[in-house]
Amino acid sequence: MHFSRFVALGDSQTEGMGDPDPRYEYRGWADRLATLLAVQNPGLRYANLAVRGKTTRQAREEQLAPALALEPDLITAPLGMNDVIGSSDMAQVHDDLDAVYRVLAATGATVLISTYPDVTATIPLGRRFEDKLLTLNQMMRDFAGRYGFVLVDLYSAPVLTDLRSWAPDRLHASPLGHERFAAGAAHALGLPGSSPDWGRPLDTRPDPHRLLRHARDTRWAVQHLTPWMIRRLRGRSLGDGRAPKRPLLTPVNDPDTFRADSASTE
Repeated sequence: MHFSRFVALGDSQTEGMGDPDPRYEYRGWADRLATLLAVQNPGLRYANLAVRGKTTRQAREEQLAPALALEPDLITAPLGMNDVIGSSDMAQVHDDLDAVYRVLAATGATVLISTYPDVTATIPLGRRFEDKLLTLNQMMRDFAGRYGFVLVDLYSAPVLTDLRSWAPDRLHASPLGHERFAAGAAHALGLPGSSPDWGRPLDTRPDPHRLLRHARDTRWAVQHLTPWMIRRLRGRSLGDGRAPKRPLLTPVNDPDTFRADSASTE
């Protein structure tokens, strides 16, 4: 397996939120995958165009053309989770995904997408999103079959229903969660040394008392759910005014190529 130009599209998960890195704020599963790939592909160059908060429509309008201009031979493009937790119409999401994936398929590059984890197991209000999540996951399976994409099935990974795989906001993976996603992508791509057990559950730990769980969920709602709802009501996003952290193809492990100024340009 040989790749020379790897480009990642997406939202906060692919940008790497929840996985702190001193070089450019966040690392994330795509960066971790690039590091794994570089072992087998020493000349690999990598760009990450993902920006937190982006919907499928925004990825189509803002990321697709720049990605194509880089002429990648490997593309990762798991999209749609912000549409699930937002107010997007899923029929329109399907059309936007098809428009993106049809173009990516025509490039001849290897394209990797994913299903999404079961949020009903980790987010107190997750059942509100369950129908849309299941719809999106089925779309991903259908697109993978239609276009011959590589699919990482995060929904079936027990490790991703464990809160230890998630950052305190429960919307973004923890470093462990990002590591497991990268391992799943490596296995799906057939990377030598990758393991089929990447999604195995963590060691069990005692279940907290019901009152402790309630206190934990209440604290989460105050610290993370409420600010998200306020931003949504105001029509704002964490990605407003942000540029991609790694917009150009550069050597995977060259620190001089990292963007430290990808913060708001407003």
